[in-house]
Amino acid sequence: MRTITTTEELAAFCEAAKAQPYVTIDTEFLRERTYWSKLCLIQMALPGKTGDAVLVDPIEGEGMSMEPLYDLFRHKATVKVFHAARQDLEIFFVEGNVFPEPLFDTQIAAMVCGFGEQVGYETLVRKIAKENLDKTSRFTDWSRRPLTDAQKEYALADVTHLRVIYEWLAAQLAKNGRAHWVGEELAVLTNPETYTTTPEDAWLRIKTRTTSGRFLAVVKELARFREDYAQKHNVPRSRVMKDDALLELASTRPTSVEELGRSRLLMREGRKPEIADGILAAVKAGLAMRPEDMPKVADEREQIQVNPALADLLRVLLKAKSESLGVAPKLIASSADLDAIAAGGRAVEALGGWRKEAFGDDALRLCRGEIALSAKGNEVRVIRL
Repeated sequence: MRTITTTEELAAFCEAAKAQPYVTIDTEFLRERTYWSKLCLIQMALPGKTGDAVLVDPIEGEGMSMEPLYDLFRHKATVKVFHAARQDLEIFFVEGNVFPEPLFDTQIAAMVCGFGEQVGYETLVRKIAKENLDKTSRFTDWSRRPLTDAQKEYALADVTHLRVIYEWLAAQLAKNGRAHWVGEELAVLTNPETYTTTPEDAWLRIKTRTTSGRFLAVVKELARFREDYAQKHNVPRSRVMKDDALLELASTRPTSVEELGRSRLLMREGRKPEIADGILAAVKAGLAMRPEDMPKVADEREQIQVNPALADLLRVLLKAKSESLGVAPKLIASSADLDAIAAGGRAVEALGGWRKEAFGDDALRLCRGEIALSAKGNEVRVIRL
């Protein structure tokens, strides 16, 4: 088990990787105590059952530059293979402003190859690589050093088995012609907007059933303050205030430290002067917001007139299509998508890209009365009229 701790060692491995058709990559990180993920370990493996596999330790190698890795990410002749890459990519985007290109995510590929929604790595190891993972080091604190041999072996297993999984899934995609489906999903993962939360828009992440403009104005200002503070101080949002506390404050609207002290849900951290002052200023800004500037959460689904019978037929069609394709229904269309289509909406994700081919075209035909659905036993058939 080789551990890389210097820029020179990392550069040598990355140069070797550039001569290969692909390299498998995973990371270990911590995020419980910070806003931004703390990168603790990188695992990489080259093709072949005995291909070189290494650990890159940015904690032991404190002065090591990640630029050789980023250069490999930009090397288009080598595919960078991850499983469930979203959090890994966020780390590299935030720290290096770079995305791996080309990218392959085995979780996404597995979903379009019939393994269900958000299939786990352990499942793919068992079903494709025909191996079992040792889970004893699953809850490791990866920031602590030294790492034990068992921890290193556990970490390396995340990339060594990934080689077999990648090759199998790539072959399946070549057979079923769905590589472009995967490509469309990967485009979302390599879009900077996927990893960017601006304080101005932070309120959109908060779930509330209240649509009062003044209430939402205070929610928006509190969420703006919390996001800005959390990012600048690199602390989790929940350390500033949790969502339930934020909503409570938007209702009670304290205007003084004394009134703020009566909050049932605000934790001790949120009562510190720096945060308390920010909360009071945010409440004041929300209360002073002009009516024309107040946020609105008009739910289009509540405004549209859904044809319930057509929506039910679309659900039957989706079930039939997902079963014939071997793709999880939720990956193709959400319940909200189906309701929107049944109400005449056409700017719907399920009607675009690969989903159009898999489901959208027939969904529109069903809406126009050009096809019918027929049941025979457990099978649902599509009949052209």
